Amino acid sequence: MQTDLFITTLDLLGVFANGLLGGAVARTQNMDLFGFAAMGLVSGLGGGIIRDVLLEHGTPAALVDPAYIPTALAGAAIAFLMHIQSRAWNRVFLLVDAAAISLWATAGALKTLEAGLEWLPAVLLGTITAIGGGVTRDLMLQKVPAVFKDGQLYATVAIVVAIIQVVFAETLGLHFAAGTAVAIVVGFALRLIAYWRGWRLPTGLDWEPSKILQRVAKPRAPDNPPES
Repeated sequence: MQTDLFITTLDLLGVFANGLLGGAVARTQNMDLFGFAAMGLVSGLGGGIIRDVLLEHGTPAALVDPAYIPTALAGAAIAFLMHIQSRAWNRVFLLVDAAAISLWATAGALKTLEAGLEWLPAVLLGTITAIGGGVTRDLMLQKVPAVFKDGQLYATVAIVVAIIQVVFAETLGLHFAAGTAVAIVVGFALRLIAYWRGWRLPTGLDWEPSKILQRVAKPRAPDNPPES
């Protein structure tokens, strides 16, 4: 029971943070009140619903627990009520974003382990929990999800956080709360450092096998052609 309460608390903190992020996106798109609510719900509940559906352990928690929807709406409401200058808001957005990734990656990994799945599904669903809401939100706005574009580390942070959580919970046999604290701190710091230092994953390489094969297959002229 204590484990369930701990995971639910992490989940709700992630819901609030992502609801706030959804509201921030709604503000940048000049949406009305309904738009704020929609973006907050999609961002705040999307990742968790996808995770729970994949786990097939009954109705998703967001549709059963009465705390989830109000928590997501509360995050969106703050973004609706507060008008912060762009530079200050960008700093808040980054901090909330870093916290949201870490909280949801740990919650997703723990919930998957609690369901009896192995470490690899736990890492996968931890990552999906962290990025699912943002991906769904961007698709609704007809944009390529930010997580798939060239930018500072995002999904990679979720993967690292989920791995740390799984290692502490399974391999090292330590109390899950200790692993959660370490995972959240590492994820939060990694996201901020990646942003400030501009760390990015590589995009498509320029290697073109077809041209290389053409050079290899092309007949080579003799070094000393015969005299005519």
